[in-house]
Amino acid sequence: MTILSFDDALDRLLTQAQAVTETEVVPTGAARGRILAKNLVSPIDVPPMDNSAMDGYAVRSVDVPAPGTRLPVSQRIAAGHVGQTLVPQTAARIFTGAPIPAGADAVVMQELCTQDGDAVIVNAVPKPDQAIRRCGEDIAAGADVLAAGTRLNAAHLGLAASVGAAELCVFRPLRVALFSTGDELTMPGEPLKPGGIYNSNRTMLHALLESLGCLVTDLGIVPDQQEATQAALRDAARVHDLILTSGGVSVGEEDHVKAAVNAEGVLDLWKIAIKPGKPFALGSIRKVGAGKTVSAASHGASDNGNARFIGLPGNPVASFVTFLMLVRPFILTMQGARDVMPRVLHLRADFAWKGDARREFLRARINDQGGLSLYPQQGSAVLTSCAWADGLIDNLPGQAIEPGDIVRFIDFNALG
Repeated sequence: MTILSFDDALDRLLTQAQAVTETEVVPTGAARGRILAKNLVSPIDVPPMDNSAMDGYAVRSVDVPAPGTRLPVSQRIAAGHVGQTLVPQTAARIFTGAPIPAGADAVVMQELCTQDGDAVIVNAVPKPDQAIRRCGEDIAAGADVLAAGTRLNAAHLGLAASVGAAELCVFRPLRVALFSTGDELTMPGEPLKPGGIYNSNRTMLHALLESLGCLVTDLGIVPDQQEATQAALRDAARVHDLILTSGGVSVGEEDHVKAAVNAEGVLDLWKIAIKPGKPFALGSIRKVGAGKTVSAASHGASDNGNARFIGLPGNPVASFVTFLMLVRPFILTMQGARDVMPRVLHLRADFAWKGDARREFLRARINDQGGLSLYPQQGSAVLTSCAWADGLIDNLPGQAIEPGDIVRFIDFNALG
């Protein structure tokens, strides 16, 4: 079994993650979470015309030489309407977003003006360009608005809509098959049999995959039998890009996943020096008629049409952590995303920790003082720690932590 550092394991994973190439066009409003396949170029200037940044009066700045200047109001311009050329020595009543009339070069906010019948008294001397949003000052026509590989959020969709994009070209979703192994597993809602435990990993991993925009096929619980596991792998490989399992990749004699994957493809079993999170399995499963299976250890090699296989530890916290830190960037890379690693914050530790020889991912919460509090039980089976925490502290091997130390923190909100 290969022993790898976290960085080496991540590097191998990302090297072997081949992005899908198929694209589809979807309505902009339905593209949240999808990966943009082509640069979005603006066909227009934004804003498309000079317009007022506030409610007030459009004037020629030369017509207001001193505070208290009185000007007749010659027109009223609301947003969505185009005014007439401004007559010299007059003002135009104007509202936020309305086009600036020709001849005007400034807007005076209404709070600095006093209405006087059909005229207005301007109580401040304006400067040229004051309170005017110029045509194209946000986006120029022909400019790249969004780059290919962007994972689209609500702000991106609003930006796309602002340049008139009703549809976006995105990569197709990744098709992922999910199953668990273990005769001890029971599905929630069913009576818990003697010696059994409820299958938390299935629900958790399904939710994590869907949060990344994957199309998930849930194959349920596969019996701890090699023949059954092989059949599940063959069936899943036909129409899926990735097969994800939890459990069955340790050294126990009842763990049949390793033998089944080797029978149906190839497997590279890693012991990653992280806590929690070992072991970890990466492989490929032959698709019917796909030809030779490429070794999972072949960096940069084509998968030759085979489905990728990832086997996670059965302990729920280990499964959760390895998914977030290893599987998530692997999936995002396969989906065509550019930025696949989470942003790291540097926050104050309000606890002491002795450290470990392995790289640790500690469950922690941001407290009311802006520091980090540690969940008291950090065991790989204590899923309560993940539900309680705001994120993970990325603690390097052999690193003790004292109160007041600045540590690396990965916020769960950055992993959605």
